[in-house]
Amino acid sequence: MTDHHQSTRGKPRVALVTCTELTELDPDDRLVLAPLAARGVTVEAPVWDDPDVDWSSYDLVVLRSPWDYALRRDEFVTWAATVPALVNPADVVHWNTDKRYLAELTAAGVPTVPTSWVEPGESWQPPADTGEYVIKPAVSAGSQDTGRYDLADPEHRDLAVAHVRRLSTAGRATMVQPYLEAVDTEGETALLFLAGPDGLAFSHAIRKGPMLTGPDLGPDGLYKAEEITARTARPDQLAVAERTLATVPGGTRQLLYARVDLIPGPDGDPVLVELELTEPSLFIGYADGAPDRLATAITTHLARRA
Repeated sequence: MTDHHQSTRGKPRVALVTCTELTELDPDDRLVLAPLAARGVTVEAPVWDDPDVDWSSYDLVVLRSPWDYALRRDEFVTWAATVPALVNPADVVHWNTDKRYLAELTAAGVPTVPTSWVEPGESWQPPADTGEYVIKPAVSAGSQDTGRYDLADPEHRDLAVAHVRRLSTAGRATMVQPYLEAVDTEGETALLFLAGPDGLAFSHAIRKGPMLTGPDLGPDGLYKAEEITARTARPDQLAVAERTLATVPGGTRQLLYARVDLIPGPDGDPVLVELELTEPSLFIGYADGAPDRLATAITTHLARRA
């Protein structure tokens, strides 16, 4: 975007990208509209797979709630590569939308939830032990197609095998992880980072209550409901988040936002569940000033492109 480009069109135009089911945006995202308007930014909410959208007409295209892409990841990644001024950028989207990136982070020394992988077409049997396990696809959004299985229960063992088979038959890679019991009491901590003048900076944290109550029995909506409360991030959590962000290919200056999801491991130390760089809920309604900080992040990236 050049100064001439912006001045001939008036206010900078920003797209907050969504999906057909959320054409009015997620309620949390709507909280940034007033701060952006106050900064002289025109905002629209186009649907990512709408063929009639001229993406080049926007000064910045911000991925927010395109949450129906999981079963069409190839189409989504291909689309992202065609969009000028996309944040987070298309190469980050390509890397981050397949959770096999967790293997890279583990190899880089980031403490992560232990994960085994079942590729499409591979057979799988539950481990011999009788603990609880989580099964989910490597490409997903909104905790869809995710289940919790107690392997001491023969029915759960059968359902776990069926879940992996269902994903494999659909050509989807599967993640198998031990269920970390601290989720039931401590919950999950999401640390939110937003772009500022000096790069990505910590904004706020929230707690997610436990979500997985049992086996996955099929689709039940665009995303699973979450129990969210504000939380103060601890120094050890911030340290793991910083280590995680340090591994992002291409560095963090290119990012508009990042969300680092942590849970306590068996020894109580935080371990990474996911690094969300594509379309994370940012929970800006749970922290004073967060809508303004997101608006500042967006105008910061606009300024870089000016």
